[in-house]
Amino acid sequence: MPKTDLDAIDHRILAALQADGRRTNVDVADLAGLSPSPCLRRVKRLEADGVIRAYRAVLDRAAVGLGLTVFVEIKVARHTKENARILHETLAAMPEVVSCHMVSGVADFVAEIVVPDLESYERLLTERLLALPMVADVRSNFALRRIKADAPLPLDHLP
Repeated sequence: MPKTDLDAIDHRILAALQADGRRTNVDVADLAGLSPSPCLRRVKRLEADGVIRAYRAVLDRAAVGLGLTVFVEIKVARHTKENARILHETLAAMPEVVSCHMVSGVADFVAEIVVPDLESYERLLTERLLALPMVADVRSNFALRRIKADAPLPLDHLP
C-alpha cells in the first residue's frame, strides 16, 4: 500500500481518534482545528486510504478470563513456500494468537498468545503448535506483568 501524505491536521485527527475512537466528529473537529464537515471528509479519506483500519474496543484480558500471555518463538524446520503458507494460515486462524510476526534471528515467527491459564497453553502447545510438521522448535516466554500495551502509534516523526 502506498504511503498516504499526511499533514498536521491529519496528525491531530489521528491522535484524537487513537486516544478515543468513540469521540464524536464535532469533538475530533474541535481538537483538529476544523469545522465538522471538512473533518468528516478527512476521516473518511483516512479510512478509505487504509490509514485508519478499524475501530474497536480494547478489552481487559484478565477481566474476560484470559489471564496468561505467552510470547512464543517458533522455528521452522524446512523453509519452503508451502510450509510458510500453512504456518501463516494456521497461526492467523488461531483465535488465541492476538499478534504474530515473521522475524529475523533465531526464531522465524513470534506469536503473542492469550489463554486462560497454563493448562490451556499446554494443550495449545502440544496439540496444535507442536503437531505442525514444519515446526522444529518452540520457545515460550511467559509475561509476568504488562508494562505497556495497546498504545497509540507515535506520530511525532511525521512531517
